[in-house]
Amino acid sequence: MAGETLVDAGPLVAILHRDDPDHDACVGTLRTLSDPLLTTWAPIAEAMYLLEGSRDARDALLQMIERGAVQVEHIQIDEIPSIRALMRKYSDLPMDFADATLVNLAEKKNTINIFTLDRRDFGIYRLSRRRTFRIVP
Repeated sequence: MAGETLVDAGPLVAILHRDDPDHDACVGTLRTLSDPLLTTWAPIAEAMYLLEGSRDARDALLQMIERGAVQVEHIQIDEIPSIRALMRKYSDLPMDFADATLVNLAEKKNTINIFTLDRRDFGIYRLSRRRTFRIVP
């Protein structure tokens, strides 16, 4: 896939947890993507929570960040109004904070590529000019 790719918590958990039903699909997808993957701290925190039963998997996630395979973008204070607006716009889903930060990052980086297992929600979210996400796997 050409261009930058955002990554949500789900694929990170699946990649690092061999028993996850989406492990093989996510590892296969990861091999087709260019490094680095981009995310925010919110999906990282979500993934760390979901991996709390595996000290090794949590450590591996931190190693991915350390070596630059996953780049974590900071949320700036001036981005909070956009994130709040997204969460209000999609309150019927409801949109969680992690998803809102990723949609905001997609706008900031001008990318439509997202590595997520949450096809339902990211299939509904719209970027400027009514662009849709290109979802993998």
